[in-house]
Amino acid sequence: IVDNQKEKYISKKLSYILRHRPDSIGITLDEEGWTNVEILLSKMEITREELNYVVVNNSKKRFVISDDNLKIRANQGHSVKIDLKLKEVKPPEELFHGTTNKFLESIMRKGLSKMNRNHVHLSVDIPTAMQVGSRHGKPIILLVNSGSMYKQGYKFYLSENGVWLTNEVPSKFLTLKD
Repeated sequence: IVDNQKEKYISKKLSYILRHRPDSIGITLDEEGWTNVEILLSKMEITREELNYVVVNNSKKRFVISDDNLKIRANQGHSVKIDLKLKEVKPPEELFHGTTNKFLESIMRKGLSKMNRNHVHLSVDIPTAMQVGSRHGKPIILLVNSGSMYKQGYKFYLSENGVWLTNEVPSKFLTLKD
């Protein structure tokens, strides 16, 4: 129903709108990041079928439609201020973060910070971290000692699409993965 190019275009545009710039098409997000599906469809000039296809088939499961099918939001990755109402969860002992060489020196000195986003994103496995890191060049994988962080009071959350979130990762909890 939707070709690969159109699916990619819609997914990227949805990510931009729902995570960073809802105002770019004249919509608003509520305090939990939700917006009205019908208004979004008319502003983006796409069909409900195209939207549903992208939501269901997005490999990263970036978007969720509410149970009543009236609202949509991104699962994580926001730079706009919202509250996803995430519950604190005990993380696995190790998580991973994918990056590239150009950021490595700064990260190893200062740690991982959320920058302009609401959280630092961490992966449960190396292949996912590799995929994330490869967006900016040759990936480098960092092992995050999340178990020790948790024991020292750092909070972790798990988004609906399986991305681990935290506010920061100090460099003392990072190791370069071979």
